[in-house]
Amino acid sequence: MGIDSSDLFGSLFEAPSLVRVVPVLVPLPVPVAYSYAVPEGVHVEPGSVVQVPVGPRQLIGVVWDGDNDDKLDPKKLRPLTLVFDCPPLSKEMRDFVDWVASYTLSPPGLVARMAIRAPAALDPEPMVEGLRYLGGQPERLTPARARVLDLADEEEIPWTRSGLAHAAGVSMSVVDGLTAQGIFETVFLPPPPVVARPDPDYISPRIEGPQKQASVDILESIRAGGFSASLIDGVTGSGKTEVYFEAIAETLRRGKQVLILLPEIALTSSFLERFQERFGAKPGEWHSDLAPRMREKVWRGVVTGEVKVVAGARSALFLPFEDLGLIIVDEEHDPAYKQEDRVFYNARDMAVVRARIGDFPIVLVSATPSVESQVNGLAGRYNTVHLPTRFGDAAMPDLHLIDMRRHPPERGGFLSPVLLRAMKKTLERNEQSLLFLNRRGYAPLTLCRVCGHRFQCPQCSSWLVEHRFKSQIQCHQCGYSERTPEACPECGTLDHLVACGPGVERIAEEVEKHFPEARTIVMSSDLLGGVKRMRLELEAIAKGEADIVIGTQLVAKGHNFPLMTLVGIVDSDLGLSNGDPRAAERTFQLLSQVTGRAGRTGLKSHGLLQTFQPQHPVMQAIVSGDAGAFYEREIAEREKAILPPFGRLASLIVSADTRADAETHARGLRAAAPKVTGISVLGPAEAPLALVRGRHRFRLLVHGRRNSDMQAFLRAMMENGPKQRGSVQIQLDIDPQSFL
Repeated sequence: MGIDSSDLFGSLFEAPSLVRVVPVLVPLPVPVAYSYAVPEGVHVEPGSVVQVPVGPRQLIGVVWDGDNDDKLDPKKLRPLTLVFDCPPLSKEMRDFVDWVASYTLSPPGLVARMAIRAPAALDPEPMVEGLRYLGGQPERLTPARARVLDLADEEEIPWTRSGLAHAAGVSMSVVDGLTAQGIFETVFLPPPPVVARPDPDYISPRIEGPQKQASVDILESIRAGGFSASLIDGVTGSGKTEVYFEAIAETLRRGKQVLILLPEIALTSSFLERFQERFGAKPGEWHSDLAPRMREKVWRGVVTGEVKVVAGARSALFLPFEDLGLIIVDEEHDPAYKQEDRVFYNARDMAVVRARIGDFPIVLVSATPSVESQVNGLAGRYNTVHLPTRFGDAAMPDLHLIDMRRHPPERGGFLSPVLLRAMKKTLERNEQSLLFLNRRGYAPLTLCRVCGHRFQCPQCSSWLVEHRFKSQIQCHQCGYSERTPEACPECGTLDHLVACGPGVERIAEEVEKHFPEARTIVMSSDLLGGVKRMRLELEAIAKGEADIVIGTQLVAKGHNFPLMTLVGIVDSDLGLSNGDPRAAERTFQLLSQVTGRAGRTGLKSHGLLQTFQPQHPVMQAIVSGDAGAFYEREIAEREKAILPPFGRLASLIVSADTRADAETHARGLRAAAPKVTGISVLGPAEAPLALVRGRHRFRLLVHGRRNSDMQAFLRAMMENGPKQRGSVQIQLDIDPQSFL
């Protein structure tokens, strides 16, 4: 348990003897550690997790590295109030926190906070009350008691009350009666493990051909020791997971821990099952939907070394592992790895940094690697391993474009007759179809036919999206919602509101009209039931309990649907119409991942992409299967424009309660920018989303060459710029992924 200094030292604080001063990082947006006195007789070291007073509050902090000012008098400083009984954060972890804080220009205390997010886990778990068999016979031997005694005598191990009763098939009162007669004695047992230890040799892996060679290449990097970065670049269904499972097995044999980063861990129950099939036990999970008590147990197991493998979302990168020996970043291209709250960081990039600091290997995995990873592979910074064919010689889907100018849908519809005919044939073969549209709800815009009024969020510069299943119109920026109106609030006209454009719910309505007998499932993150419902529906799809699946990008996350033989992309052009410099790359990745859901078990499969731009390079690259040509073109364009990874970007969003305050502060920052060769500032201009949650937003984009000292430039700009007053806030994002 924690060491409470008031209990340990009795009247210590009445006449304290304070002999040391230590810096402590506290979870507040302050630039430096605070200094605290250490009471005599209390041992702390860099990395110790402590409780300290900050104003009237008591906060958890971490004793940090660094020299203290010799002029500070310990007697004038407030003392530590609690030292937690848990292992200190390692030097490796502290260096990682410092690096992330310096790179992202974030307060180090907020970065350190991510490493100690489960404060209740800082104290060890209490021992569990159990029973030990002493022998002897009860006064009256019933059949139930006999079963308990036979089991206890046979196993000769301590039991918990409930465990013994359950194993013997009796009620706990039977066990209590035997204990009362002295047949069992009470003992205290260590708490059960969070998860069983995975066995690297639980089964012999089935890998062959390109997989086998890829596995050899990856294992060579691991056995060589030290830092290395490998990229597994393999088409969907090529067996990438089995290859990196072998890397995990080798790391476990060496007694080290493994971190597997996944973009959507809450939805990947199939991955956890595959892991259990290979290693005989599930990994520890770490994500936002995990129950608080389980998070505490996993955190404690990680820091003590009891939990050997963690599969988690991006925040798992900051778990303080005792002896981390390998990081896997699956679907490394996925935008979900970008954290855009408080501390802005890209977990993929920071994972590489953590591996380098810890001097151990990292493996990045994707069927459609990011341009940055491709360039690192071409430059020799990453060891690239290619898996060009599907496992077991399963064929890739046969892909075709549907030119919507030549094959338009019927009036009021959104599905081309070509796609509908293919869906009909798929149903007749008792196989599954997937329709993909990356747009939630029923329709992205509702307007009045009479006066033209458009329903807009009162707090954001975005339209309200109709969700017909919930009878609501909602804002996808701030969460504002209201019941779907029957009349126009502007002119009062009834029955003249029209939904413009399709969302997945509207596509489901059209599918039901054409195929009323088909079993249809809609997959979207905002449907009722949350993660539990999604997992159940994914299992139902995998078991063939649905004929037609209609989904957003949730369905592109590496799922394996054995009967899926047709994938239809409803609006292939959707991601190409914004000003994001990564638009072509993201569209290529998303559409490639979605079409890759088809034919993974060897059945002949098809992918049909509805588009108004069939000659666009992205569309041609997808249907030709020539990913190399696409990446070559995209890399050349990035290099020409000095965009990442050949240049550097940083984004500053200045927001305030009034438009004038936001614009004035943004212009002041621009004026304070140092004159540096190779770095330029664009803006300020109103952000594409100019109003979010009632706050007006102006945007500055800083562009520099690859070798530019972007952090020094931004520090000078912030220090020399106007001071933040009133409602003004600045959101700073190094290497931005979003340009809204």
